[in-house]
Amino acid sequence: MDISQLTAYTNRVINGGEITRDEAEELLTFNDEDTPLLLAMADKIRRFFRGNDVDCCAIVGGRSGRCPEDCRFCAQSCHYNTGIKAYPLIDTDKMIEAAKKAKAAGATRFSIVTGGRAVEEGTDFNTILQAVPVIRNTIGIEVCCSLGFISENQLLALKKAGITRYHSNIETAPSYFKNICSTHTFADKEAMVKTVQKAGLRPCCGGIFGLGESLEQRLEMAFVLKNMGIDSIPINILNPVKGTPLEKAVPPSPWEILRIFAVFRFILPHAQIRTAGGREVNLRSMQAYALTAGADGLMIGGYLTTAGNKTHVDTQMLTDLGRKPAMPRFPRP
Repeated sequence: MDISQLTAYTNRVINGGEITRDEAEELLTFNDEDTPLLLAMADKIRRFFRGNDVDCCAIVGGRSGRCPEDCRFCAQSCHYNTGIKAYPLIDTDKMIEAAKKAKAAGATRFSIVTGGRAVEEGTDFNTILQAVPVIRNTIGIEVCCSLGFISENQLLALKKAGITRYHSNIETAPSYFKNICSTHTFADKEAMVKTVQKAGLRPCCGGIFGLGESLEQRLEMAFVLKNMGIDSIPINILNPVKGTPLEKAVPPSPWEILRIFAVFRFILPHAQIRTAGGREVNLRSMQAYALTAGADGLMIGGYLTTAGNKTHVDTQMLTDLGRKPAMPRFPRP
């Protein structure tokens, strides 16, 4: 593709148009040498629609391990021997302390994330309900949750407590989902997102790349997210975990990863696109490039079962790029 065609696609998106599936495939199959041109155009779209702020979020593993689901990439599944530490729900004080550290590190959002199929109504769920307003109102940080397949009534209770987003990834394309999980379906994932929307919450919904999916399935996933109306998309890259069926999987190359970010920006120009798990180990010295490839969100600190960058490393990266963390923007409940 010549630069004039790429420029035409970019201008079309900026002027309110869309690119087609075939055009998106052209972009996703750029060679490495020409990829910097693609990144520059994706970043132009990002600047036009999203500005220069970077939405930084952090998470706390509220509960870990013993998950009955068999997602082939997951260290927390009870079906695999991964050697991770399993623990019950942490108490409110630990959640609050983690939120304080997240705010001090520059996070705009803080999410309570639990392993397992769902946090059922009862003691654990009530503990989370009690923690949410304290974190939101005393620390001054937006609170999100990722608690699995919970009910609409639970979502409404979380909304009343003060959360604005609920995280539930679709993980991969519908046509590939059966290859990564057999204990629930893509339809289950889709239904959960619709329930979140019905409850009046905004879903944070993305997936993981490098699971063995094809380039076409990456595009399939992007257009599914577009059709679902998702406006917050975490992009994770597989960090293979020993003991899981995907422990020997070969993740995408850095340039391939950056093309994913760029093409997602072309397809979803208004969305918040966040670089999340796996960026450190897979992008390595090219981590900053994701924020010049259309991304405007950054997960900071550690992940559920793997470590992330030190805070000062990510802070310096934003400074070097001339970007700054977004300020919290939420009404008091």
